[in-house]
Amino acid sequence: MRKIVFVTGNKGKFNEARSIFEAKHIELLQNTGGYPELQEDDLEPIASFGAKWAAEKLQIPVMVDDSGLFISALNGFPGPYSAFVENKMGNKKVLKLMEDEEDRTAVFKSVIGYCEPGKEAIVFTGTVEGIISFEERGAGGFGYDPIFEYNGRTFAEMGDEEKNTLSHRRRALDKFFEWLPK
Repeated sequence: MRKIVFVTGNKGKFNEARSIFEAKHIELLQNTGGYPELQEDDLEPIASFGAKWAAEKLQIPVMVDDSGLFISALNGFPGPYSAFVENKMGNKKVLKLMEDEEDRTAVFKSVIGYCEPGKEAIVFTGTVEGIISFEERGAGGFGYDPIFEYNGRTFAEMGDEEKNTLSHRRRALDKFFEWLPK
């Protein structure tokens, strides 16, 4: 069975990706060593740099994922700072920021970076457009899933199996699988 190393300390991301990889008969291994994150407005350079850095450090092919929630009314915030904002503020404070906003549109974005030692990183981007709910809903998922609504339900209200068929991460991984040499 083919194996790919996913460099992430985020258990939710790893479990979601592992489930998607299993369906492709690829074993996903987790490396929690991390990588330095560039401070950028876009996720693509962050994922590219992280994949290249980790591949050179570990001397093996690696995959990284940089994801973010881009809220229109907040000028794309938290965007590339999503993990930091989630850890420091949480969903309730993000909802507080949105209290008086009529435009609740948002985009969940995932960028998969893949790199082999000595080569340049390749990135694959997936997005899902939705809205920010008025309250946290659902017991599933992780991160912003309880406040990101897609077609009337939050990601947290969907089971993992359903979410994994349409999530931003799934869409980025589908592009990665299309590219991945057999």
